Amino acid sequence: MSAVTGNDVAGWTPREKQTLYAIAAAHAASHVHILTFAPLFPLLHVELGASFVELGLAITLFSLTTALTQAPVGFVVDRLGARRVLTAGLVMGGIAFGSFAAFGGYAWLLIAAVLAGLANSVYHPSDYAILGSRIGAQRIGRAFSWHTCAGYAGGAVAPALLLGVAAAFGVRGAVGVASLIGFAVAAYVWLACPHDEPVPKPKPGTQAARPRILDPVIVSLTGFFVLISLSIGGLNAFSVAALVGAHGLTLGMASAALTAYLVGSASGVLIGGGLADRTSRHGLVAAAGFGLAACSTATVALLPLPGVVVVALLGASGVLSGLCMPSRDMMVRAAAPPGQAGATFGIVSTGFNIGGIVAPLIFGWLMDHGHAGSVLLVGAGFMMITALVAAVQDLRRR
Repeated sequence: MSAVTGNDVAGWTPREKQTLYAIAAAHAASHVHILTFAPLFPLLHVELGASFVELGLAITLFSLTTALTQAPVGFVVDRLGARRVLTAGLVMGGIAFGSFAAFGGYAWLLIAAVLAGLANSVYHPSDYAILGSRIGAQRIGRAFSWHTCAGYAGGAVAPALLLGVAAAFGVRGAVGVASLIGFAVAAYVWLACPHDEPVPKPKPGTQAARPRILDPVIVSLTGFFVLISLSIGGLNAFSVAALVGAHGLTLGMASAALTAYLVGSASGVLIGGGLADRTSRHGLVAAAGFGLAACSTATVALLPLPGVVVVALLGASGVLSGLCMPSRDMMVRAAAPPGQAGATFGIVSTGFNIGGIVAPLIFGWLMDHGHAGSVLLVGAGFMMITALVAAVQDLRRR
């Protein structure tokens, strides 16, 4: 992997900016696609005559497909080139949602979910492989932060965008817009991203280096991503219900607390990008951020606090956990063997999918069995374990 060194230029080059804009657009589109069907469930429930359990099966198929294919796709990225695979994924996403827009029906909903899940598997391996090889070392932390922030932005605009289009043109029209976004961004990525470099062939009489992807560091980083998904996923999905049910907040104040957490996370990511470029102790940054976020969240869980204080503390928790994300990505980048960035990020990012499948079961069980007050405390516990794992990673690297 011919990475651009940080000593080449002091600032962003035009080619670096062009590459970053394209990858950010792709990541934003991926989060629009992740949230294409879920906001439309009330309308799909009526139009398709399907139960919410049946509609939820589409999301399950989407997640499982991504979880099963993301690691293999990472190896494909390293073999065929990240630009080709990323463009193909965006096109497949366009085809997935376009098929439902064209044909409709519950069967096509499930087919589209599987195809979209396969398309979703390309983004992390491809995005990080391109950024890691095309952005200067002194700026890679900020590039990772803008990449993550673009995903947050895509997820933030998706519900309002799709419901607005559905109000004017129906459900299939809204899904059709998601399809067009995939095709448009695919064209942009293909034109804006640097061409893939040919994979070097082993010299005659020598064997290609065997992959070192499944070494203990990569496995532990995958577990690290599972823990991040568990800690963040529980708060995103169940904090409002927990704050209302166990902490006596009004629905409006609980929603404001979640909004503060999400906005804080996006802000923290941008702060963390600059921090990641100024230190090599990325595990230590992640450990400190998640540890402090755990303390802030646990304070809300354990003490009777006014709603304004809850909003402030969860906002601080969002900032603290968000600033860890670029350092998290730098930890994976440092662990990737030469020429295997796509495979490394593909395997490690599978931890997100695993956590995304497990988290609703854990936190849903707590809610169903009358333990709403434990939701934030368990989330804080996962954050603290995440901090400890990050600290161990940093010590091991040192």
